[in-house]
Amino acid sequence: MRKIFTTMLVAAFFMSTAFTLHQDIKFNIADLHITWQVVDNNYMNRHRALTALIITNSGHEVLPAGGWKFYFNSGRGFSEQAVSNNAKIKQVNGDLYSITPTDGFKELKPGASTRIEYINDDPVVNATDAPEGIYLVWDAQPEKGYSITSFNVEPYKPTYQGLITPEIVFDRNKNITDIPADQLTKVFPTPASYQEAGAGQYLVLNNPAPVAGFSDKKFEKESRLLTDYIISLDNHKSKNETKPGSLKSIVIKYKEGINAEGYELSITPTGIHIFASTNTGAFYAVQSLKTMIPPAALADPKKNIEIPCAEIKDEPRFTYRAVMLDVARNFQPKKQVLKLLEAMSLYKLNTLHLHLTDDEGWRLELPSLPELTSVGAKRGHTLDSKHFLPASHGSGPDVNNTVGTGFYSRADYIEILRYATDRHIAVVPEIETPGHARAPIKAMDARYDRLMAEGKKAEAEKYLLRDLNDKSEYRSVQYWNDNVIDVSLPSTYNFVATVVDDVAALYKEAGAPLQTIHFGGDEVPAHVWEKSPAYLALKASHPEIKGTNDLWYYFYGRVNDILKAKGLLLSGWEEMALRKTMLDGHPTYVPNPDFTKEHLQADVWNNVLGDGQEDLAYRLANAGYKVVLTCVTNLYFDMASYKSFDEPGYYWGAFLGIDKFYSFIPFDYFKNADVDKNGNPINRSLFIGKQRLTDYGKGNIVGLQGALWAETVKSTERMDYMIFPRLLALAERAWAADPQWATETDPAKAKQEYETAWSGFLNVLGKRELPRLSYYEGGYNYRIPKPGISLQDGKYLSNVDYPGLTIRYTTNGKEPDDKSKIYTGPVNYNGGVIKFRAFDVKGRGGNVAEGGSNSLNP
Repeated sequence: MRKIFTTMLVAAFFMSTAFTLHQDIKFNIADLHITWQVVDNNYMNRHRALTALIITNSGHEVLPAGGWKFYFNSGRGFSEQAVSNNAKIKQVNGDLYSITPTDGFKELKPGASTRIEYINDDPVVNATDAPEGIYLVWDAQPEKGYSITSFNVEPYKPTYQGLITPEIVFDRNKNITDIPADQLTKVFPTPASYQEAGAGQYLVLNNPAPVAGFSDKKFEKESRLLTDYIISLDNHKSKNETKPGSLKSIVIKYKEGINAEGYELSITPTGIHIFASTNTGAFYAVQSLKTMIPPAALADPKKNIEIPCAEIKDEPRFTYRAVMLDVARNFQPKKQVLKLLEAMSLYKLNTLHLHLTDDEGWRLELPSLPELTSVGAKRGHTLDSKHFLPASHGSGPDVNNTVGTGFYSRADYIEILRYATDRHIAVVPEIETPGHARAPIKAMDARYDRLMAEGKKAEAEKYLLRDLNDKSEYRSVQYWNDNVIDVSLPSTYNFVATVVDDVAALYKEAGAPLQTIHFGGDEVPAHVWEKSPAYLALKASHPEIKGTNDLWYYFYGRVNDILKAKGLLLSGWEEMALRKTMLDGHPTYVPNPDFTKEHLQADVWNNVLGDGQEDLAYRLANAGYKVVLTCVTNLYFDMASYKSFDEPGYYWGAFLGIDKFYSFIPFDYFKNADVDKNGNPINRSLFIGKQRLTDYGKGNIVGLQGALWAETVKSTERMDYMIFPRLLALAERAWAADPQWATETDPAKAKQEYETAWSGFLNVLGKRELPRLSYYEGGYNYRIPKPGISLQDGKYLSNVDYPGLTIRYTTNGKEPDDKSKIYTGPVNYNGGVIKFRAFDVKGRGGNVAEGGSNSLNP
């Protein structure tokens, strides 16, 4: 009794103190300015970094020495004790950390600054390694977080191995041939057969007379699509024209024997003739014609639009040409998804894989389970996740943020489905299970709490996704300790069946095809379920379950049965198709023979060079699985383009410039592997003993998929930056026939053929497709590369990846803008800082290359 009474007194004291402190809080958080700085990237000669948070008080009140915490997000690990001995860093859960001032932290007076220096487990590579989403919470007001709105990343000049400098870029770009625009193929992606009629033979679009339609009734929609597009271009024009257009007819006819997605396109001086066997093929012919229209026609009014007369025959190499878009980690609005679909359709990509759920968010409204979005679609400051999820990936403390918080209503999703279907794009929904599932777990916890409070125990337990008495301890790859669904629970399958029903109903209402639902399956950590009473009970009643590893097959077997009952196929990440076993006393994974006859489709991402799974995609295809190549070495949009401090993105799997997408050889991706995940030259001995793709296995490679994971993507502009123009290289590899350089056995000849093809591709991008994307659908915020520079004989030379972009420069230390001098040749260098920057046709600039003295440019 004494202990209880004492506890009550202590609690009362702290409640009183908290109230007093709350009343006395006067400091304005807006007066705090924080800068993140790299101090030493090889701290104490070890593979780690010393970094600092420099905190400045610009207000009129004192920041107290304690009574508060900072919270921030980071995908990195840290030493707990600050080197500056004034703070401690602790992991809360996932990528959320707290910084608590210790006795060494002194009050911060107005105008003063202080430093918290701490050790990062790894060296800093780029600005993405900085902490993000920093906010402050007063101990006396623990439910409220205040964003630090003034946060800066200090420029840093790294010296690590594999660094790509503007000088290296210049040297690489020297081999790019500048090809006259009229010599370029005018259809993109590259068609199977393309033959222009000859110089001076054009179809002229300009104030066209009414177009006579002679199309088959089957193709009325495609005929109208093409006619409407031509009219929309005419609406951009000046009406003071004297030369009439020459287009007299648009004809789209059925022709037997053409591939389902193939077409034949004939352009004469007076007409457009399309032949196809399906509406999809006719649609792709229209898209090809759109890429033949000069991009200038989308910009300022022009007197004439001239399309070269040509004969084209075309069909895709792969039937599955996909983009995976993660909207769970950071949300993207419906308008941005529609804009992506438009670009995908222009370049003949036919599948949008929507990663709708993960630890950090559930993004699809389902009527049967409203908590999935009322709880699971919101992020803000919380330490219990009872009403919403915690801040992740820099989303901050406010639940009204538009990056961490957001979802697609039923109406939104139906609109996305209809928009995609009109463009012959299938939308594959991904529901991550059993790992990466913290959002639905916490949402169903909230549902349980609500219904238990109403006295509805049976209903409360119906959709629970965790055993409330499970004492298992684990950490996922992303550091979560409570993000795995308990697959031993019957309620888990109630949840799966209900989600499947609601998702299928959305597709039915939209009139959109649904062939498969993707159920994730990746990165379930060790030690999960081991102390789950539900697992122990299931094991006792199912002798085939010898350990937690066997729950994997039990779970996906049941999920597959649920889907089959609805006429749907199961898709998942590669782990879904693997069986864990032992080899020479070590755990290993082999293709699971139990599922090879179930028509499962596996998206294979893990071929990280040097990590031992380089041949995993080929092993699964050889074993009979339908495989979508989503290889991190070549097809991840979220990887940084190259190793430089100012180039955003992750880099744990590889550095992926557009050349990695373009040079990808689907049936032999070992062949063009040249650098490891750190950007260093590869040791080709790592391919010894790895499986090659058999002829049987080749038939199981159904296609390619570029993936944008969204941890670092916090705006629509950054999404465009990471995807474009790399999406065009993906489209080229997925649609166009295997190029000569990919199959050439003579290395010297293959290299020469590649350089020629590579120059052609870059010229098409710089002179046709990037100018088009500047205006198409209002314009895309594609990545404009940093120019290459070289100091030679007292003069600076500059070049850029894409011939056709404009390079501008300054010699006064200022950032070049769209009014700066245009680079036309070597620039005399007389000392100081000289800066070069590339610009698109709209005057939008990329990263700056700096030369000369006092340059911070890496």
